[in-house]
Amino acid sequence: MSATIIDGRAIAARVRAGVAGEVETFKRETGRVPGLATVLVGEDPASAVYVGGKQRACLEAGMAPFDRRLAADASFEEVAAQLEGLNADTAVSGVLLQLPVPEHLDGNALTSMVAADKDVDGLTPVNAGLLSLGRPGLRPCTPSGVMELLADTGVRLEGAEAVVVGRSNLFGKPMAQMLLAESATVTVCHSRTRDLREVCARADILIAAVGRPRLIQRDFVKAGAVVIDVGMNRLTPEQAANSSGLVGDVDFAAVVEVASAITPVPGGVGPLTIAFLLRNTLQAARYQAELETMLAEVDREF
Repeated sequence: MSATIIDGRAIAARVRAGVAGEVETFKRETGRVPGLATVLVGEDPASAVYVGGKQRACLEAGMAPFDRRLAADASFEEVAAQLEGLNADTAVSGVLLQLPVPEHLDGNALTSMVAADKDVDGLTPVNAGLLSLGRPGLRPCTPSGVMELLADTGVRLEGAEAVVVGRSNLFGKPMAQMLLAESATVTVCHSRTRDLREVCARADILIAAVGRPRLIQRDFVKAGAVVIDVGMNRLTPEQAANSSGLVGDVDFAAVVEVASAITPVPGGVGPLTIAFLLRNTLQAARYQAELETMLAEVDREF
């Protein structure tokens, strides 16, 4: 029996519609509009496409977009100054530094400069620490999107064995933390994992995010497992043959016959990333508005 295909586009559309409605409520209650600033250094074509998509989504949700672009040879100090200015701008609710940055820049150091309450990527040490401690904070968008996919599909996480293939700060580590918070038993695999096939085959929930085309084959997957493919790999024309040229980390054609549910590439996890970027921006705007109200009340008392 073929697996259920999880429609990420439909789920993302529901999330985005919900955010747009909440933005209207926020505007009525505060007289303010959430604002999302993106910072792009250089002219990488893929990054430019991603940033353009985020800016369009921001407008569609009723938010204010702030598009900041710097030359590929911009210095660390120039990028830092841009981030510091956005941190201080009260019209900006969320700040996102598009990664990767050019090789001469330290992306981790620059990301850490984003104010924690505007860190809509959820990557600063403060928000990473809050996630690790199970305390409220801004969460990375793609793992949050995966949690939404699992919830929408009706996957029971408590007591389930989940395997995450990939240990990046951007996805693998926060994904594991989110699954642990829902009482799943979590294994994180990486390039040093011995017998990756055997470990993956134990999983009730298998999540792949390593950037290796079709790494996960049919014999990596337990019958009835839920498979989430976070990979997005562009094949050469020779490799692509009759396909679109975009494939995930999972051999979809083989695994769809053994899994109970699976995300396609494209159209699976990807759309949820932008949806949760919008949700995080709204969350950040609410937090900042609440803080301003509290500070104003304190000023009145004194």
